[in-house]
Order: sequence, then structure tokens, then C-alpha cells
Amino acid sequence: MEPSERDEIDWGSKLAGEHRVSDNLKGWPETLLMNVHVGLSPPVSDDAKCSFASGECFYFHYGCDGHDDRGWGCGYRTVQTLCSWLCRSWSPPKGHCRSPPSLPDIQQALVTMGDKPATFFGSREWIGTFEASLILDHFYDVPCRIVHVPGGVLQLEEAAQDLHQHFSTHGSPVMMGGDRDNSSKGILGVCSGTQGSYLLVMDPHYYGPPLDMETAQRRGWVSWKKVSSLDHSSFYNLCLPQTAPK
Repeated sequence: MEPSERDEIDWGSKLAGEHRVSDNLKGWPETLLMNVHVGLSPPVSDDAKCSFASGECFYFHYGCDGHDDRGWGCGYRTVQTLCSWLCRSWSPPKGHCRSPPSLPDIQQALVTMGDKPATFFGSREWIGTFEASLILDHFYDVPCRIVHVPGGVLQLEEAAQDLHQHFSTHGSPVMMGGDRDNSSKGILGVCSGTQGSYLLVMDPHYYGPPLDMETAQRRGWVSWKKVSSLDHSSFYNLCLPQTAPK
């Protein structure tokens, strides 16, 4: 990336849609939706097995803190959502939980730990589930388990069973990413019935003024997605934070 391109990145001085947000995330709970999935109808009406993330998390999305990260920041936003869950719902030593790191914080941490070169800071390079695991360990001392799903309906259905186990044991949201389908997703729940499994997906690609919960759900920014509707030619990785068992 040329220096002139890096100079154009907005680190929080501009408007995100119609609202201005502090670039140090101090005001993040005031502008973000919490538990945006609450109230969604179940995806199936039969006697399905459903498992969910427990506790509270915020919906981080493109531009929510004044940084215009459209096209590259979805992984960062999903990481911030996971971090918000750790701050709201996990029980670290008293006084040790910090607010979700900003985009510059995340990039600087990956440079500092040696995962990325110095040129990564201030770039528009995306991050995936591996980098997410490094960030959660760096800022919160929480290890992660990475589950690789080669692709295809059978493997994706098997991964759904992994998610049931994760939510019942650890309760934390999950980050999902892939290769052909490289859009980062937050996974807040899973339902499995006779017609297959569904994932409760929080999509970080919204950009604009603050949403209300009804609009976010109606527009599909949080919704149930049938596992069979995912790209079968894409592999997927799941980042499962390994917090203490519930």
C-alpha cells in the first residue's frame, strides 16, 4: 500500500452515516445495539435443538465508531463484538476487563506481537479467525479453538454440532470466516431439526446511522441462515473463545 493511501484512512475524525462517535470507543455502549437478536422467531417450528450464546454483546458494524472501514473491516467488527461479550458477560479478575480495542489498537497489537509487518498499521488489510484468536489472547488472555470446515453440507452440519457443544459449554459468540465466502460473520446461536441446521448470524457489513432493533432484524443484519445455503465450495473457519465452562 502506498503512503498516500494510508494517509486517506479515517481513524475517527469523520461522520459514520449521520452520527459522530469517539475514536477511542469510550462511548460505544451509547450508540450500539445490545443483543440485537433477541425476539427473532425460531427458524423451525418442529422439535428442534437450539443453543445460544449466553449473556450480552453489542452489534459492532462498519463505521460504528467513525472509521470508514467498508470493504475490509468486517473481521475487526466481529472481533469487537466478541470482545464486548467478554466485557459484559465473562468474569475476569476484577478491574482487568477493558473495552473492545479500536481498529488501530487491533492493528498495532498484531504488529507488536510480530504477526504482521509494520506496514500493516494504518492499512486496509482484513483479518480472519486466526488473527481474532491472537487478539482475544493478547487483550483478554482468552485462548481460542479454531475449527476448520473443509466445505460441503455434511461438514457444515458436523460443525453445527460443534457449535451446540460450544454454546452449552462456554456460552461465548463465535467468529466465522472463509475463503470463497470471505465475509466475516458473528454466530450467536444454532438450531438443528429434521430439515437441517440454521445459524444465527450477526452481519457486520451494515454502514450508516444507528439502527433500532426492529430495523436491524427486518433488514437481515441479524438473521437465521440455513447451513445448506452457505457456499459449499468455500472452506470455513470458526473461532471459538475458550472461556471457563459455564
